[in-house]
Amino acid sequence: MKILVIGSGGREHALLWKLAQSPRVTELLCAPGNAGTAELATNRPVAAGDLPGLLALAKSEQVSLTIVGPDDPLASGIVDLFQKEGLRIFGPVKAAARLESSKSFAKEFMIRLGIPTAASATFSNPNTALAHCSNASYPLVVKADGLALGKGVVIAQTQGEAEAAIREIMVEKVFGGAGDTVVIEEFLTGPECSLHVLIDGKNYLLFPDAKDHKRALEGDQGLNTGGMGTISPSGVVDAAMQERLKQEVLEPFVKGLASDNLSFQGMLFPGLMMTPSGPKVLEFNCRFGDPETQSLMRRLKSDLLDLIEATIDGKLNETTPVWDERVAVCVVLASGGYPGPIEKGKVITGIEEASTDPDVVVFHAGTTVKDGQVVTSGGRVLGITALGATLEDARRKAYAAADKISFEGKQLRHDIGA
Repeated sequence: MKILVIGSGGREHALLWKLAQSPRVTELLCAPGNAGTAELATNRPVAAGDLPGLLALAKSEQVSLTIVGPDDPLASGIVDLFQKEGLRIFGPVKAAARLESSKSFAKEFMIRLGIPTAASATFSNPNTALAHCSNASYPLVVKADGLALGKGVVIAQTQGEAEAAIREIMVEKVFGGAGDTVVIEEFLTGPECSLHVLIDGKNYLLFPDAKDHKRALEGDQGLNTGGMGTISPSGVVDAAMQERLKQEVLEPFVKGLASDNLSFQGMLFPGLMMTPSGPKVLEFNCRFGDPETQSLMRRLKSDLLDLIEATIDGKLNETTPVWDERVAVCVVLASGGYPGPIEKGKVITGIEEASTDPDVVVFHAGTTVKDGQVVTSGGRVLGITALGATLEDARRKAYAAADKISFEGKQLRHDIGA
C-alpha cells in the first residue's frame, strides 16, 4: 500500500516510523514532513493546511490511504473532501472534529451526556467575560474556544491575570479567530493523564494511558506549550480506573456520537484531570497527540496499519493489539525562546550518536535540511524517546541520549516523569 501522512511534527515522524514496519506498506509519502520523515518517506512540499493541494497529491500519486496528523486539516474538513472524491482517509469528518476545534461545542456535548468535566461559562462578548471575572473564585482557567496550537489556555491566579488573558485572546486576537469566544472554567487539581482511543463509529479500542508535561519549565511552571515530554503509562490509571473511564467517558461519548449523528472514525484523545472527586475531562482532541504518539508508538508491537484500517472499516471489535510492557519516556528538545518567538536555522549535532542505544529513537519535529545539515525549523525540535524496564530506567536512557545532542538555544525539562 502507498500511504500519505499529513503533517510535519514528531507525531508524524512516529507514525511513519511505525508504519514503515508493516509488511503491507510499499511506499510512504509525507506532506510537508521534516528531516526525520525524509529518512522513511518521500517528503512533498504541500502544507498541511493546503486541502486542494493535498487532494491533488493523493490523486496524482494514487495513494491508497491518507492519515491526517494535525488538527487544522480535520477542522477544515479534509476528511469530508477526500471522502467526497472517493479517497480512503483516517480521521473524523468536520462536524465531529468540532469536538476539538470548538471548546464550547465540546463542553455542551459533555454536559448534555453527563461526561464529568469542569464547571464553566462561555462568553462571546469580552465585556461580559470581564464582568464574570470580578465575581469568580481564583485560580481559574481561561481558554480560547478554537485551535491555538495547544497554547490557548491560561491559568489565571488573580483577577488581573484573568482580565489580561481575556483582553489578549478576545480583543488583541493573539490567536486570531480562535479567540472570538472564550470558555472560563473552574481550576481543577490532581495529576493529569491522557487517553488515546480509536473509534470506528460504534466500537472503541483503548490504548495505554500517557501523561504529557505541558508547561515550558520544570516543576510545571511557565507558559503552556504543545508538550515538553511524555511518559506511558502515566502511573495514575489502574485497572479499576480504566473501567471507570470506560463507563463515565468513553461509553457516553460513543452513545453521544450516535444520538447526534456525528460520523467519527479516527482517534479520540481526551485530556483528563484525576481530581479528588474523580476523573474529569479537560478537553477532547480528535487526532493522535503530540508528543504522546512518540511514547505510544514505541510501545505498540502490533501493525499500526491494521489498527487504522479496522477503524475505517468499523472492525475494531475484531482487533486486539499487543503492547510492550516496558515504560516509554519522550523528552522534547525545544528551541530557545519556545513557546514564544524563536530563531530557526540552528545546526543540530549528535543525533546519530544519540541513536546508538537500541532502546532510543530520536523523532524529528521542527527540523529541516539546509546545505546538507539538519537544522532547527520550529519550536519543538526533537523528541528523544526511550523504552526501559522501569520509569527511572527509561528516563535515564532518554536523558543520556538528549545530552549527546546539541544546537544553539537548546532547552528541555529535566523532570519529565520525575
